[in-house]
Amino acid sequence: MDKFIEIAVQLALDNVIDKTGGPFGAVVVKDGEIVGIGQNHVTRLNDPTAHAEVQAIRAACQFLNSYQLDDCELYTSCEPCPMCLGAIFWARPKAVYFACTKEDAANIGFDDKFIYEQLEVPHEERQIPMMKLYPKHADSAFKAWTQSSEKVIY
Repeated sequence: MDKFIEIAVQLALDNVIDKTGGPFGAVVVKDGEIVGIGQNHVTRLNDPTAHAEVQAIRAACQFLNSYQLDDCELYTSCEPCPMCLGAIFWARPKAVYFACTKEDAANIGFDDKFIYEQLEVPHEERQIPMMKLYPKHADSAFKAWTQSSEKVIY
């Protein structure tokens, strides 16, 4: 366990030293072997979803040829943000281990408190307003999914 959290922390440090992204690193482990690594490459890739945990999940899923991380563990240099939490819950690893806390991240300018607060605000009152629209056949994809005999349930 200590070995893998140390690797995640080193990935974060290397990312800062190499000036390739933010101070975050993550590894996915299955049966004692690393199956995916990730570093924060938000600014390098111009991709706001390129967080270390998401990158590690993507790499592990590709390696394992699976959309879920059954029997895997995620080690990350920092407590996951709300977006990464969503990705983690969708990937379903058996455990997540982290080094720094979200408060530690907030102290250096990575504060997710705003996102947690916005989740409690009604859609139309959020900082980025969100409005429900009513297009014809909005649920047609849902109906097709329900009726499909070839869907892969996840």
